[in-house]
Amino acid sequence: MFAMLGAIMFCSKILMEAIPNVHFLGMLTMVYTIVFRQKALIPIYVYVLLTGVYAGFSPWWIPHLYLWTLLWALTMILPKNMSKKASCIVYPLICASHGLLYGTLYAPAQAIMYGMNFEKMLAWIVVGLPWDAVHACGNFIAGILIYPLSQLLQKLMKKR
Repeated sequence: MFAMLGAIMFCSKILMEAIPNVHFLGMLTMVYTIVFRQKALIPIYVYVLLTGVYAGFSPWWIPHLYLWTLLWALTMILPKNMSKKASCIVYPLICASHGLLYGTLYAPAQAIMYGMNFEKMLAWIVVGLPWDAVHACGNFIAGILIYPLSQLLQKLMKKR
């Protein structure tokens, strides 16, 4: 099941590539984490591995080893019994924040791999801010689905 969920993440990313920086990965990461808690790392890393196999294990891939884990960890520390009203606000905002901070979170690995000093790393972050804004908007819209999809997946898991 976890392999299939990771494959869903990967296929959703491939299907959305026509729209740069817009995808369902943040939303799916949060849904899987809300429902499966620690075990959500399995489909997340299936996705990361499939991405490397498909596109190559080159330097751009290395930050994927921690970028999705950060969103997973942030989702893990959210209260499990958050109200529906709070969830419908908090989940999309966290998902959007991850998209907005994606370039900033990616930058330290880029700086180390490509020998950038701190100023060059900051310049790299600033140049990427418009794409991070697009990423945040897409994540916010997808994040609206986190609560209903997590509720649906929890119901499906109980019937299992």
